Amino acid sequence: METDNLAAVHPERVGPGVRPRRPDAPVTGVALTGAGLFTGRDRELKELRADIARTGLDTLSGRKPPRSRVLLIAGRPGSGRTALAEELARRLERDYPDGVLRARLTDADGTSVPTDRTARALLADLGATATAPAGAEEDELTAALRAALAGRRVLLLLDDASGAASVEPLLPDEPGCLVVAVARGPLTGVTDVRPCTLGGLETAAAVDLLEWFAGPTRITCDPMAASAVVEECVGQPAALVLVGGWLAAHPKMSVADAARRLRELPVPAGHDGTTGRPLARALWLAYEALPALNARILRLLALAPAGPADAHTASALAGCSVSAAQAALDDFVARGLLRPVPVDGVPGAPGALPPQYQVPGCLAPLLRALLETQDRPAEVELARARMLERVVRQLHSCRAAAELTDPSVRRRVAELPRPLRFPSARVAEEWLRSRLPALLAAARLAVEDGGLDTLARRLVSALTRALSAHLPPEEAGPEQYGLHRLVLDVADRREMALEKSAALLNLGDLDTGAGRVRMALDRYREALQAARACGDPYATSRSMESIAASYQELADWARATDWYRRALELRLTRGELADEARLYGRLGAVHALAGEWGEALRTWRAASAACRRLRDLPGHARALSEAAVALEHLGRPQDAVRTGLEAAEGARRAGDGRLEAAVRLRLADTLDRLADPAGAEAQRRTAEGLLREPAGLVGAVETAGPMGTAETVEADGAGGAVQA
Repeated sequence: METDNLAAVHPERVGPGVRPRRPDAPVTGVALTGAGLFTGRDRELKELRADIARTGLDTLSGRKPPRSRVLLIAGRPGSGRTALAEELARRLERDYPDGVLRARLTDADGTSVPTDRTARALLADLGATATAPAGAEEDELTAALRAALAGRRVLLLLDDASGAASVEPLLPDEPGCLVVAVARGPLTGVTDVRPCTLGGLETAAAVDLLEWFAGPTRITCDPMAASAVVEECVGQPAALVLVGGWLAAHPKMSVADAARRLRELPVPAGHDGTTGRPLARALWLAYEALPALNARILRLLALAPAGPADAHTASALAGCSVSAAQAALDDFVARGLLRPVPVDGVPGAPGALPPQYQVPGCLAPLLRALLETQDRPAEVELARARMLERVVRQLHSCRAAAELTDPSVRRRVAELPRPLRFPSARVAEEWLRSRLPALLAAARLAVEDGGLDTLARRLVSALTRALSAHLPPEEAGPEQYGLHRLVLDVADRREMALEKSAALLNLGDLDTGAGRVRMALDRYREALQAARACGDPYATSRSMESIAASYQELADWARATDWYRRALELRLTRGELADEARLYGRLGAVHALAGEWGEALRTWRAASAACRRLRDLPGHARALSEAAVALEHLGRPQDAVRTGLEAAEGARRAGDGRLEAAVRLRLADTLDRLADPAGAEAQRRTAEGLLREPAGLVGAVETAGPMGTAETVEADGAGGAVQA
């Protein structure tokens, strides 16, 4: 989670060779906690803890509390509001055994995070992704979140809330939970909120914070100047950290020099009065002391998507070497301009992820203002394009890492620059998971930009494939749903019919998987129109098949048959034999479900003939087995047995023990109905022997019952069904 308080730095996670203060400078007033560096705010902490135990309005009125208690920490960015919330959470975490959940409700560019995205992320933290299918609406996700929190004692920290509308839907219905919200002002509309409004730090705590960075010598020698710096910074922790970083980078400058320089700096545009002036002046003090390259890298970091950035991102933005970018990032941490983000593994160890850093939220708008005033739009566009191009290449490498057993893939990976390679699939997956918020944000920003649509489509495509390669479908599906929506936006804007059809088909497939068949059917129909508009036969046939499958799912056999026939006719005109065989099989299945056994028999025989021409022995055996079922339903049991034996022999020649076992089990059912128990028992013994063989995969074999209904015959494991 991004913090807007520069006092919450992590000295133990600073990059190699960077020391935020001298080790011989102990500061008694500053404490290192699990949340980072924290000082002062004792009164506020006591008030917040007292508010938790205080009787609520519902209790006073004799009603049971319908929701969790809500505490509000209000203050301007840079006032230390996030650090206070983190310190409170650290002190309370033992009282909430089910953990602490964190979510940031505002993106780095100042826009509110959609509630559905926040709810989905919190459900993932709770391990309840199964209740959040791809494409679920906001109400469904927030209801799932409240259900997942029922009966738990969780502390929910909601940072940088833009208003009550972003907080209220996320509030648990569980009174045992606690919500700590961080916002600029009051949350009007949320009942029984206990506010704590922050001002500046007390002088003693502010001096301690300054001393942490600058060291004790200069502070002790000139305490009046230190107090003057605190006064110029209005006690704002973020401003004090920047001044302390400036003093640490200039050991020959005194604290009085820092105070004088702060007074001399002009009031930045848009920061008149005392509200934003201290932080803006402190940033300018730190910024103007940077070398030209570092100053440019710092400005361009405003373009980095939400989430942590590493040296690769900074290198691509500035067009410099990775080593120069890493040195600049380490320098920014020492100056208080960036904060390091924890990553898994030991830094520098083989396969470890590179160090990652984040621009504090209070500095992000100031850096964007610097970028707008000091860089030309063309330079900004080029920097963003370089960054996105680097991300695309990293995603291609990430996907390739999942296929390193393929010699051709290994050769392609070896041709990549060393910084872009992943040593193993595990490291690539860790990188993908750790960078996923930033990667998704990059895709959204690229699409919203509008000027980089080709690069945006490449980025979305690469990210979609990387997700499929490394994450299970239930985890990758929701993210892919959002990515396909982005592609649809670009396709609509650029009037690209083929890309629109592909995006709609992918969205329809995800809707079908989530059980929204009617919505999927609408998407497939729209995809068909786009496919016909661009004249693409594959997309047209794929859309027809998907429409047919949707009607089949809805048990509308007539329409399913009609659409499968349309798709089949298109394949027949193009001479695509494999697709013909597949569609004959699907059409035969629909006829069987509708009880049209004569049509089913003709269709399965056509499928069998197509598979024979393709020399597809397993497919030929499956089609014959289905034809045998149709023959039995048509009152021709002897023909059914003969066709079943032919199917079993075909499966044996194909060397597919699992398929042969399934066919023989079906044949045994037919023989039972023909009053031939001995023959049925012989077929079952043969099938059991095949399933016990190491080469034969055991499983549940789906068979057609005597009235065309689906029956399941359990074997000693998990497997599949006999189907074309």
